[in-house]
Amino acid sequence: MNTYAKHKQCGILLKLLQQKYRSPELESQLEEPSGRDYKDNKSLLVDGLLYHREKQTRALTVIDRDHISLILQECHDFLCMGHMSEDRTRERVASTAWWPKWEQQFISYINTYERFQKANRKHGKKYGLLQHIAEPKHPWETINKDWVTGLFPGVKKNFNSCLVIADRYSKSVRFLPCHKEDTAMNTDLLLWNNIISSCGFPKIIISDRDLKFTSEL
Repeated sequence: MNTYAKHKQCGILLKLLQQKYRSPELESQLEEPSGRDYKDNKSLLVDGLLYHREKQTRALTVIDRDHISLILQECHDFLCMGHMSEDRTRERVASTAWWPKWEQQFISYINTYERFQKANRKHGKKYGLLQHIAEPKHPWETINKDWVTGLFPGVKKNFNSCLVIADRYSKSVRFLPCHKEDTAMNTDLLLWNNIISSCGFPKIIISDRDLKFTSEL
């Protein structure tokens, strides 16, 4: 309640919603779209919290910048969401929270995120010259890795990909179920728990320059 009171428009809304009768003087102080939303009964006050009603949904009104940033991050960036598309992220934000001019800030956030992703990809390790790979003398000294994607999701953990690790010395292969959306850190843990912990650190890892290995490791 105190946070709302510090915000001019929300403070006016609070006063209007707490009153039993309409106040044209206060209503005239509301800027758009807050004034229009109030007249259309889209603003609600429930247990000291402001809500914005849109058709069948009711979203909590937030004005704190840190809270807004966290909501955008949770709805778009969080790994469990699998980096959803812009439309799906927009729907999730709209059903979670509302704040003045939220759509403009949402679009700005999406554009900034995409620029960051493109810049991040450019910072991968540079290509080197082709080199002869010596034959390994011990098991798991030199390994090949690659991903098999587009698999039908499993039942328990919905794995939709597989990380294939091949030992060039023994020709043995290990298949590690994973998700296509996994990050470099997820892949690190997968290698550590299934290969390095039991076979030791490989001297050479041969890969296809996937971004999980070139931009973050």
